[in-house]
Amino acid sequence: MNKITKCYRFVTDELKSWNGNVQWELGKWQKHKGELELCHEGLHACISPLDSLNYINGDRWFISEAKGKIVKDNDKFVAGEMRLVKEIPIIVLKRFSLFCAKDCLKYYTKKYPDDNRVSECIRITEAYLDGKATLDELSAAGSAARSAAGSAARSAARSAAGSAAWSAARSAAGSAARSAAGSAARRRQNKELLRLIKEAVK
Repeated sequence: MNKITKCYRFVTDELKSWNGNVQWELGKWQKHKGELELCHEGLHACISPLDSLNYINGDRWFISEAKGKIVKDNDKFVAGEMRLVKEIPIIVLKRFSLFCAKDCLKYYTKKYPDDNRVSECIRITEAYLDGKATLDELSAAGSAARSAAGSAARSAARSAAGSAAWSAARSAAGSAARSAAGSAARRRQNKELLRLIKEAVK
């Protein structure tokens, strides 16, 4: 029996691969005929949800499964067989972007202890996602954060207001990249992303 590998990948709104002509169908195994070559031939995905934010090829994000022959790289792999299992809702990306902004805040506050525009943007972003602030309030907070050069906070605000998955995902990925470097930060971010996915996908 083939080992099943849990993974994550993006597809287009029409459930197609960004590159190639694969038409995905939820729960249906897709098979690649021929050799596997990273970035060229085969069905691609990432083991880590955080890594998959580096490959936003489409507007819809899925928990997936792979089996058969697999060729691995550092942060992605290509497989001969793969299927989409469950879609991850966009709110996960928005909440994750907010988490990353919070993760960065201490560095900004340390440098500018008397400037609360970035922290206020983060507060309003969270309130907006909880249905406790308006889009106008979010826009105003984002504008103030832009003046303060708080890039992570701006990403969170853009992600909260944006409707497209790729916009939220890119904001989330950008915020993660700007947060504390190193393996500890990545573990913290991946742990939170997994928690958000588990909470949102039943």
